[in-house]
Amino acid sequence: MTADGDPEQLFRLQEQVRQLKEAVVSHAVVDQAIGVVVVLGAVSPDEGWIVLKEVSQHTNIKLRNVAETMLIWGRTGVMPQEIRAALEDTLDRHGPNCVPRTLPEGRGSRR
Repeated sequence: MTADGDPEQLFRLQEQVRQLKEAVVSHAVVDQAIGVVVVLGAVSPDEGWIVLKEVSQHTNIKLRNVAETMLIWGRTGVMPQEIRAALEDTLDRHGPNCVPRTLPEGRGSRR
């Protein structure tokens, strides 16, 4: 069936395209945040995914929102305390050498 002359079919296809575009953007954000976790915690990409997922679960914050927060932190040095604490705890469990107890507050500085 084609979308010609069927407004409902056209609407459904447009909605599907919108959802697919959103999924691609969300996937990119999550992948970038995994990269931040990999560098920060000296963990593998698979472990970075697990860390990100656990932080999301322990804070009850959507994974994409946690990922966006990680990227904002990478640019600004600002991270909500709830996510910071969950990230530190999770990295302590997954990191090879246990990362420093506190995450850097800003570029190049540590608390």
